[in-house]
Amino acid sequence: MEEKVGRSRFKRVCVFCGSSTGKRNCYKDAAIELAQELVSRRLDLVYGGGSIGLMGLVSQAVHRGGGNVLGIIPRTLMGKEITGETVGEVRPVADMHQRKAEMARHSDCFIALPGGYGTLEELLEVITWAQLGIHDKPTVE
Repeated sequence: MEEKVGRSRFKRVCVFCGSSTGKRNCYKDAAIELAQELVSRRLDLVYGGGSIGLMGLVSQAVHRGGGNVLGIIPRTLMGKEITGETVGEVRPVADMHQRKAEMARHSDCFIALPGGYGTLEELLEVITWAQLGIHDKPTVE
C-alpha cells in the first residue's frame, strides 16, 4: 500500500553535496532517495549547479521526476563541475560567496549530503547565518 505524502510547508529545498559520488554506494543511494522524496513532496531543488557527482545525481533524479531544478554555480567552476547536459535552470554567479547567498535566498530550508570541504563550508555558513539571526530556515545535516 502506497503512503500518501502531504504537502510540505516548504517550497524550495537547498541541497549541499559533493561534486564527486564518494567511495561508498550508500552516498549515491542517499542522493537518489532524497531526490525521490523531494519529487514525491513536490518540492523544488536548489543546488550548486554541477552535473557531476552527488550534485548531478540529485538534480537529474529530481528533473526526471518532474521537479523544478535551480542550479547556482560560480563561473570559474562551470568548466570543472558541468560536463555534458545540465537540467533545469543554471544561473552563473561571480564567486562562491554569491553562490551561497543566492542558494540561501532561493531556499526555504537546507539539507547537506556527503561532500568535501566545499560542502562542509556551505553547511557551516548557513548554520552561522542562523546563529547570527540572518535567517531562520531549518538546516538538516
